[in-house]
Amino acid sequence: MFKIGDKIPAFSVKDHKGRNFNSQDFIGKKFLVLYFYPKSFTRGCTKEAKEFKITEHTFQYFDAEVFGISSDSVKKQQAFHEQLELTFPLLSDPKGEIAQQLGVKKHAFGLVGGRETLVFDKKGILRMRFRQLEVLGHVEKALDVVKELYNEE
Repeated sequence: MFKIGDKIPAFSVKDHKGRNFNSQDFIGKKFLVLYFYPKSFTRGCTKEAKEFKITEHTFQYFDAEVFGISSDSVKKQQAFHEQLELTFPLLSDPKGEIAQQLGVKKHAFGLVGGRETLVFDKKGILRMRFRQLEVLGHVEKALDVVKELYNEE
């Protein structure tokens, strides 16, 4: 099980534009916020994406990059990104390999993708894991941890 204090594994996935995202590119540079969500275009996932969009500039101020990630295809991620006019990348994990590697658990007897937010420090160490099917709380908790990490520097 991937837990607090573990280092982010090396992985590469495609973003909503088909570009490569490499987990190791942020080590030593930025705090990394990965929020996993079940499915694009659903009510809860749309609300969560909008909340991260509204606060993205604050995350950036505190030296953090936000990425949404789900099992949706690159094409579906692109459509979701465009419809909501998101300002941060969405990552495609179609086989759920990254979610599994990072210990993101599915909901509803394994039928629904997980909703979980992970915050990594600049060394790539997991500093926060927040798992809750409800949308509320993910942005606030992640931002609180990022602010703490920023102030520790």
